[in-house]
Amino acid sequence: MSAGSGVIDLNADLGESFGAWRIGDDEALLTVVTSANIACGFHAGDPLTLRRACAGAVANRVSIGAQVSYRDLAGFGRREMVVPPDELTAEVLYQIAALDGIARAEGGKVSYVKPHGALYNRAVTDPVQAAAIAAAISAYDPGLALLTLPGSESARAAAAAGLAVVAEGFADRAYRADGTLVPRGQPGALITDPDVAAARAAQIATDHVLLATDGQQVTVPVRSLCVHGDTPGAVTLARAVRDALERAGVAVAPFA
Repeated sequence: MSAGSGVIDLNADLGESFGAWRIGDDEALLTVVTSANIACGFHAGDPLTLRRACAGAVANRVSIGAQVSYRDLAGFGRREMVVPPDELTAEVLYQIAALDGIARAEGGKVSYVKPHGALYNRAVTDPVQAAAIAAAISAYDPGLALLTLPGSESARAAAAAGLAVVAEGFADRAYRADGTLVPRGQPGALITDPDVAAARAAQIATDHVLLATDGQQVTVPVRSLCVHGDTPGAVTLARAVRDALERAGVAVAPFA
C-alpha cells in the first residue's frame, strides 16, 4: 500500500460530459490536478469528450486513469447493480482498453485504474467484485496501479493479484468511523465549502487523520486525494485544496 509522506497526488473525475450535457470544467481542473480519472463511457463521457480530456491531460502533463464503472449512463454509475464477476471483468477490461486507445492516440496512456461511484463503493466491501476488477486490470496490463480506499477489499484483491495499490482519500466527502464514505444520499455526505475541504486535505496529507461524522478520529494513510469534478464549485474547491497542501509544505505530484 502506498502512503504519502510529504508528497500527495491530487486527482479529479473528468470526461463526464455527454453530448449536449456538460458536467464539470475539465479544462480548468486540468490546470490544478496532477491525475485525471477519465470516464470510459459506461457512466458518462462520449468519445469526443474522452478524446478532449485525454488531449488536455497530455498537454498539462497530468496522469491519465481509467475511471471504470457499472454500465449505468442513466444513473451516472451511482446505482447499485448486480453484475456477474466474469461479465464485470469483461466490462472493466473493455473500458480500460477503450480509454487507453484514445489516450495513446493523443500521445499519452492510461497509467492507473479507479472504479467510479457504486462500483467503487461495492468493491470496498465485496471481495468478489473487487477480484473481478483486479482480474481485468491484470489481463490488460499488470503494470497499471489501482486507486482505492486503504484497507478495502479492492486493495486486498489487487495486492493479491500482484498489482500496485495506491491509497486514496477524499477532500470533498464525509467519512464514517470505519473509514468508508458516507453514502451520497445522506445529509452532509458531500463537502462543498472550499475552506472546509482545504483544511481537511491539509490534515489528511500532513497528519494522515480526519474526523468522521460521529467525531471519531480516522487514520487515512493516503498518497492521493480526490476532488469530484461534478461537485458544485469544483474548480474553486480544487484550487483551495491545492493551495492548502502547498502552504502546508506538501509537494503535489502524480503517483504514476
